[in-house]
Amino acid sequence: MGYTEAQRQATARYNKKAYDRIEIFVRKGKKQIIKDFAQKQGLSMNKFINEAVNKAMEEKEDA
Repeated sequence: MGYTEAQRQATARYNKKAYDRIEIFVRKGKKQIIKDFAQKQGLSMNKFINEAVNKAMEEKEDA
């Protein structure tokens, strides 16, 4: 059984309520480089970017 339209809509409603979206712009080709690097680390691109942001923020707080 596949992902139904009702499930897709429920997921979209949950995501809209639970998460903020951040849109970033990178030069053409850079997205694929980031995605490939993240995959080599065993991470999704979203998880990789979130971890990088969190690490940078922690480092600045400690400084």
